[in-house]
Amino acid sequence: MNTTNLQDIKARYNIVGRDEKLNAALDTAIQVARTDLSVLIQGESGVGKEIIPRIIHDSSLRKTKRYIAINCGSIPEGTIDSELFGHEKGSYTGAIDEREGYFGAADGGTLFMDEVGELPMTTQARLLRVLETGEYLRVGSDEPRRTNVRIVAATNVDIPNAIREGKFREDLYYRLCTINIQVPPLRERGMDSILLFKLFAMTTAQKYHIPEPIRLSPEGERTVMGYKWPGNVRQLKNLVEQMSILEQGVQVTPEVLHRYGIIEGQGESFAISRIYNKVNKDNEEHRDWATEIKWLASAVMKLRTEVDELKKHITLEQENRQTMPLQLEDQSTIMVPMDSNPLITTATPSSVHQPSSTSIYTAPNNMNLQSYDDIEEVNEEENLNLEEMEKRNIIRALQSSHNRRKVAAQMLGISERTLYRKIKDYGIEE
Repeated sequence: MNTTNLQDIKARYNIVGRDEKLNAALDTAIQVARTDLSVLIQGESGVGKEIIPRIIHDSSLRKTKRYIAINCGSIPEGTIDSELFGHEKGSYTGAIDEREGYFGAADGGTLFMDEVGELPMTTQARLLRVLETGEYLRVGSDEPRRTNVRIVAATNVDIPNAIREGKFREDLYYRLCTINIQVPPLRERGMDSILLFKLFAMTTAQKYHIPEPIRLSPEGERTVMGYKWPGNVRQLKNLVEQMSILEQGVQVTPEVLHRYGIIEGQGESFAISRIYNKVNKDNEEHRDWATEIKWLASAVMKLRTEVDELKKHITLEQENRQTMPLQLEDQSTIMVPMDSNPLITTATPSSVHQPSSTSIYTAPNNMNLQSYDDIEEVNEEENLNLEEMEKRNIIRALQSSHNRRKVAAQMLGISERTLYRKIKDYGIEE
């Protein structure tokens, strides 16, 4: 590792941190820059993955050509092929002119594809062809076009798990992952969280003409280092900016941090807490709405998955026992170990986060568990109820966010593209 080059890169891109994993990621980016190999950057949301492709492009022989960064998760599924590969005039309704597409526009340069794990399977097949042959087809055209573009992709999705679930092509993964760069989460970077806190406090004070930047007490530093930071650097930056405005001149102690939900050893999903930080503290009604939507969305998604898993579990039991009926202790309760994907029967916060070692499914009094067909029928009815609950939650999120899809998607804990598809499937009018 060339320490001089590394320090130059950190100074040029305003990167703060001494963590060895971070240094290794930056060093790999510098080494791979002068090649044309595809790079896959992996890391949690908010760790700063977007810095790596910029370093790669600026340090490469393509630095005089175009650099285009796109977010695959924010492009609707119905138009993503047109956005990436372009389209011919009249190829679909609304295509009044030709469109070059990002692969054509970035010819000779670098294309950074963020959230590549959100790509539809059909688009993944098109992308694989570009990586293998350099050729692609515009939407509505049968004439191959060529492009000389370097692909740098990033994702916070567990790709091996997505491959097992049939949501990501294995051959595409290996083509993208010629070089793999892992960006570490903030909670694993030790003292870097304190250095970043001081940097953000100083820059915020300069930006808003605050006389003195906020500063951490020794106890506050321990709290910051011990917090899990699920939103990583982005969450820390937002927190410091908020505290700089509201806590001017205050030494930040653990008690001050607790008021903002920063507690040592804890840390909830940032997809929801990011929305909470923007809600006015006096607007209790809005905060209650966000809390309710969070719980309902989480419970519905969890319950839908586990109903399907219960059906698979019962099918396996039937096969193992052949024609033997399912034996119950009291003819009304099935005890399922937690490590075998239990069913949580009620969509409430307490059941979703139940800490017991087993989960209990209580059958309705009129339900005959001797027949799998009866269970299938009940599960179909439950699925209908779940779809209706999910539809209501989407409508409430859209109403609460004044039809802003991005905010509504964050409140529901799903991507904007997934929300777009569900709005279409359910026929929801905005």
